[in-house]
Amino acid sequence: MKVLSIDIGGTHVKILLSGEKEPRKMASGQDFTPTQMVTDVKTLAKGWNFDVVSIGFPAPVHNNQPVAEPFNLGKGWVGFDYEKAFGCPVKMINDAAMQALGSYKGGKMLFLGLGTGLGSAVVNDNAILPMELGHLPFKKKTFEDYVGVHGLEKNGKKKWQKQVFEAVELLTAAILPDYVVLGGGNTKLLKKLPPACIAGANTNAFEGGFRIWEGPADSSVTPNPAVHKAARSRARKK
Repeated sequence: MKVLSIDIGGTHVKILLSGEKEPRKMASGQDFTPTQMVTDVKTLAKGWNFDVVSIGFPAPVHNNQPVAEPFNLGKGWVGFDYEKAFGCPVKMINDAAMQALGSYKGGKMLFLGLGTGLGSAVVNDNAILPMELGHLPFKKKTFEDYVGVHGLEKNGKKKWQKQVFEAVELLTAAILPDYVVLGGGNTKLLKKLPPACIAGANTNAFEGGFRIWEGPADSSVTPNPAVHKAARSRARKK
């Protein structure tokens, strides 16, 4: 079965067919609609024959459908018939969840995507749980306000990095994962990673799109003591 994996972003849409090595890319933007997406993707995928489609979408998704219009794209995404438009089965999940699934190495993983906002998901025993941790209260606002691009631009890179470390510490104390993957485009701005974290890659989103149909590879992961030590330390401070 050939899977076409589509990663939709605010400035670009990237696609990759299972078995291929080089992704293809096109522009999106504020006026980008689902109808245009389907038309452009079919053109971009010329020469690729696919049986099913996976879509990583930059807004909350439930039962293969967006439940809210994306902030940085055009309108019409909610209620659109993606399977009819592509003429094949389609599975859609939040873009952070798709990258999380592609980053998964087994055990219990927390994924945090440092980008425009704060994408988040947990994968545990091969089951993906999309989350909206960025909207939880943090200091005077939310996690997203401090570690998203707004916080980076407002507070500068040094203070932003400190807030990222604090956010990771709090969220790992709550979730208690075996390991944390930091994805998203702004991860590369960190001079070093928080304890028990590994850097993800945006290209992992394609692998996540493939795994939606195949199931993520299972492997054994030993719980990382640094995560649990940080959680106990946090609890003592309270």
